[in-house]
Amino acid sequence: MADDNRYGFGDRVVHADKPEWGEAVVTGTANVTHEGKPCQRLTLRFERAGLKHVVTAIANIRPAGEKAAPARDAGEAPAAAAVMEGGSWLDEVSAGDLAQRMATLPQSTNDPFSSLEDRLRATMALYRFGPNGGSLLDWAATQTGLSDPLSRFSRQELEEFFRRYETERAKRFKGLLLDAKRNDPRLFSKIEREAGAKMTDADKQMLRRINAPR
Repeated sequence: MADDNRYGFGDRVVHADKPEWGEAVVTGTANVTHEGKPCQRLTLRFERAGLKHVVTAIANIRPAGEKAAPARDAGEAPAAAAVMEGGSWLDEVSAGDLAQRMATLPQSTNDPFSSLEDRLRATMALYRFGPNGGSLLDWAATQTGLSDPLSRFSRQELEEFFRRYETERAKRFKGLLLDAKRNDPRLFSKIEREAGAKMTDADKQMLRRINAPR
């Protein structure tokens, strides 16, 4: 993705692939490189999504008020929840790709420029989504960008997609917890205490297995 814009403190921007997040204010910037190319790491406070850390070489950040995002590089896949005028990423993927995209976790859970604690907390935050009722619909709206996911999918389809997402969420959380246990036991203990009330029973069992003496 081309990175022709440079942003400074106080600039107002949008994530073109996450329109449901609303506008954001730049509250921090850092010059970094991605795959050998200069770009920026931005700290953004979104109207409807709170604080996010993004890398402009990866995230489709554009100035607020820009009418249309520039075309993507040839062969670049649309990110999950990229909604455009007259259509959405849902119209551009096959059935097989759709299941994979619906299971995609936010970049913040695996951002190489973020601290281990930030990645753990971003992953823990995903446990606010569950497979039932309004929580399932909130998750589907976040993944697709659709204000009413049931206008496109049946509840049974959403439940199946969520099971895949739940598996990916557990795998990501487990990997991060193992990193914390190896490299930062104090962080592991803190996250272990905080995670208990948010995790599913299966994930609690996973946490106990990780913490079991060997």
